[in-house]
Amino acid sequence: MSETPGWSSPDQPQNQPPQNQPPQYGQQPPYGYNQPPTGPTIKPGVIPLRPLAVGEIIDGAIKTMRAYPKLIIGAAAVVAAVTQILGLLVSLPFLDDITSMAALDPNSTSLTQEQLENQLTGAITGFLSGTLLTVLLSLFGTVFLSGFITVVVGHAVLGKPVTFAQAWEEFKPRLLPLLGATLLSGLIITVGLLLCIVPGVFLWVMLALVTPALVLERCGVIDAFGRSRKLTNDAWWRTFGILLLTVVVSWVISWIVSLPFEGIGLAVSGGFGDDPTAVLNAGYLILATIGAIIASTITLPFTSAVTVLLYVDRRMRSEGMDIELQRAAGHGGL
Repeated sequence: MSETPGWSSPDQPQNQPPQNQPPQYGQQPPYGYNQPPTGPTIKPGVIPLRPLAVGEIIDGAIKTMRAYPKLIIGAAAVVAAVTQILGLLVSLPFLDDITSMAALDPNSTSLTQEQLENQLTGAITGFLSGTLLTVLLSLFGTVFLSGFITVVVGHAVLGKPVTFAQAWEEFKPRLLPLLGATLLSGLIITVGLLLCIVPGVFLWVMLALVTPALVLERCGVIDAFGRSRKLTNDAWWRTFGILLLTVVVSWVISWIVSLPFEGIGLAVSGGFGDDPTAVLNAGYLILATIGAIIASTITLPFTSAVTVLLYVDRRMRSEGMDIELQRAAGHGGL
């Protein structure tokens, strides 16, 4: 089984690697802490192999999407379309019941209060069940996409070509561990958010690099949690700022893309009046789903790529990984 070039497991021996061998985690940088090496900057791929500025991380994510459009945009479009369309199909059967119940006047109906409550409960239960299934599908799709893109970015950093089959072959053994890690980290962050929000935000940042650590270093779930905590430990505020910027940029892009579709949907369904049930119209939901698919196709890979490059930056800053990446990229003399 092939592995992403330029990455290694933390459990491998720490002997000096020969020319062009993937870097060994844990090696100390041959230069001062957080100081880049002297000499010209090496840039075999989408980023220079040295500690990165914030703009270079964002730019690197965009360049990765442009360099591998079929892999990244294509995979994101398929995942977004499947999850969004399935979610729509699950929800549509319950729209008529919910709309009719919402528009019903209790004073003018022949149904008893108990019958009304039973119908409403049944409609809401079915709709929520469909929503839960949609959330689970979206979770699985997001996990697959984030892990798959992590592998692609690992190649993009070194300027290495990669096919869908190669990327899938590398990521396939990490899919179930990544799903477990995502569920566990989501549970931890949710508990933290319930404890007055601040602990949840702290844990969100601390565990932000679990996915690239687990996929690229090919370590276990617990080790990936430890790696993320270690890499963000001395740079919590910088990591938080980059993640927050990524969230804001993704939200703005999503809003800009989705707004026209939602506006057209409201116009078609007559939702600009006082009828709150207009948003439950099938036409509106179909148009909103199309907008969500397009927005997710852009924002999901962008967010994943930024996270991976943030991980790479942290390793270059704290572990001197840029030297090893230069060697893996064929610049071992530098």
